[in-house]
Amino acid sequence: MKALSFETLMHTCHDIKLLYVEADSTVQNHTVSILKDFFSDITIAKNGQEGLELYTQSSTPYGLIITAITMPLLNGIEMIQRIKAVDNNIAIIVIADQHESDYFAQSIEVGVDGYLFKPLSIEQLKSTLSKITHVINLKKENHQNYLLLEQYKMITNKSSIISKTNPAGIITFVNEKFCQISGYSAEELLGKPHNIIRHPDMPRSAFEGFWDTIKNKKETWQGVVKNRAKNGDAYYVKTTVQPILNAQGEIEEYIALRHDITAVMSDKKQLFDYLEANKLSVLILVQIEDYNTLEKFYDSASVEKIENTFGKTLLYLMPNMWGFQRVYHLESGLYAFAIDRRRCQASEKEIYAVLEKFLVNVKNFIIKTDTIEYDISAICSFTYGVFHIFEDAKIGIENAIKNRQPIVYADGLSGAEYETALKNIETIQTIKIALDNQKIVSYFQPIVNNQTLNIEKYESLVRLVNEKGELISPYHFLEVAKKGRYYSKITKIVLDNSFNALSKTTKEISINLSAFDIEDENIKKHIFSLLEKHPKDAYRIVFELLESENVSDFKATYHFIQKAKGYGVKIAIDDFGTGYSNFERLLNYQPDILKIDGSLIRNLLTNQYNRNIVETIVVFAQKQKMKTVAEFVENEAIFLTVKEMGIDYSQGYAFGKPEIF
Repeated sequence: MKALSFETLMHTCHDIKLLYVEADSTVQNHTVSILKDFFSDITIAKNGQEGLELYTQSSTPYGLIITAITMPLLNGIEMIQRIKAVDNNIAIIVIADQHESDYFAQSIEVGVDGYLFKPLSIEQLKSTLSKITHVINLKKENHQNYLLLEQYKMITNKSSIISKTNPAGIITFVNEKFCQISGYSAEELLGKPHNIIRHPDMPRSAFEGFWDTIKNKKETWQGVVKNRAKNGDAYYVKTTVQPILNAQGEIEEYIALRHDITAVMSDKKQLFDYLEANKLSVLILVQIEDYNTLEKFYDSASVEKIENTFGKTLLYLMPNMWGFQRVYHLESGLYAFAIDRRRCQASEKEIYAVLEKFLVNVKNFIIKTDTIEYDISAICSFTYGVFHIFEDAKIGIENAIKNRQPIVYADGLSGAEYETALKNIETIQTIKIALDNQKIVSYFQPIVNNQTLNIEKYESLVRLVNEKGELISPYHFLEVAKKGRYYSKITKIVLDNSFNALSKTTKEISINLSAFDIEDENIKKHIFSLLEKHPKDAYRIVFELLESENVSDFKATYHFIQKAKGYGVKIAIDDFGTGYSNFERLLNYQPDILKIDGSLIRNLLTNQYNRNIVETIVVFAQKQKMKTVAEFVENEAIFLTVKEMGIDYSQGYAFGKPEIF
């Protein structure tokens, strides 16, 4: 390994928290004077016992320990043993006298990473640190990879039915989903062959190709298997079995991942079989529009009748110049047409035109059963290709529902979804690292009084500092955090930072709260705990509530507002004027401040419609004795306009960017 330059080594060591343990004060002073050239954060202990206590009690982890051997109370070897029992990955350097060489064998046994000799010299330290910092960085990288792998395992374990067997086919592991679907407990399954769940319909001959693939060819096997649960019920699983090989290429074990397809086995299995046999196919999915509403309006028996009637007529409603032979009824009002691409060589535009005619036919069709007449409508997606054809079409239906589109061409959509999932995993990992390293920070943007131009408030804005030291805005990570378990942690950090900022300014501090925050009992408890701790400054806190469709419990929001106001807190409605703003609900909330949405302010000088909306809001607020804040005031021209309109406060780059106090 190439030695690091002095400057590189100093930069590398700068962020490593060091614990230095030495009993001899003379040696200690000499060594610390050298260590200070490399480390900015050094904790000193005078014996092994104190070193152990400092290590175990530290709120932030140490990255490196440099310790002497001979010390009172607890020597260096004993201290290392106890620390290694807590964290076997901690990097440790022993600094020893020449006469202490008898201890070297013991130090190797306990896992020391390097050695230094007294009296310490810069060259000696530089050489050892070059090697150790490389080890530290490798351990850090391995730890991050381990965390990511654990997340992959967690996702797989929650979504799949998993088992492991030894080379003889004896079960050595099953997850909870395996037990749930089979009806057996783990104790009943472990140590048994897999034929404990084999269905009589699956003869031994059905598995000859299976064993040849995984045992002889040592390749992955995929297929559909019919199994039998403990109570005798049959269930179908789409199965993937992978042989796990050691370094010599020998099979160590087999891992099997399964997905339950029992509920849709009939038509869906036949569709998949068709697509497997016809690699290049045209696939059209048809979804009954507003199917959720249909389910709510009718009982399950009536919904089933509607679905069956519709399914039987689809072949007649589809302009069938390509010769579709059947319709596959999948699930929840979803149907499929499939045909070999050689029989349907139409272009995307031509298929789209046919589906437009089909949807007109559907619109004109009335479903009639014994007691029901139902005007039905549908949406479609279609694709043709080789890879992930069904996945593409299914995502196309989801997009059609979401965007209210009648027809979606879906080729390649599953790849885009996969890329999005990967980006979300990367973002979650970035959030995790930032939380671990205390890199969730708060910036504060000034809000000025339009009459005096004095700063009277600051809005607290969350930022994430990534491993490159780059500042990331919440737009890039907050929504992803809401899908994981990290959002509440971020919110609590922002709340703590904002309340701590009260001691650094005499101005008001505005804190954003979402419906998610207000409806989370743990976050609410944390908010009121902070208000209890800051009774004299609570009147300088402003909670900015975002009016959105995500509010599911308006009573809970109302009670939160009333309780917060009891502490002297002010309430602001953020981004008012667009989206889900509701004047009646506003009166129920009784806010003190309206923050006018920046999308209205930004185009105030050029868009008369925006100006009319803002004027209406200002007049309304003045009549209700509420203050107004204009967001995104980017220049003097906008400022003069909002001031002329009677808006009380301005926030934007014209007056200051967000900064750390």
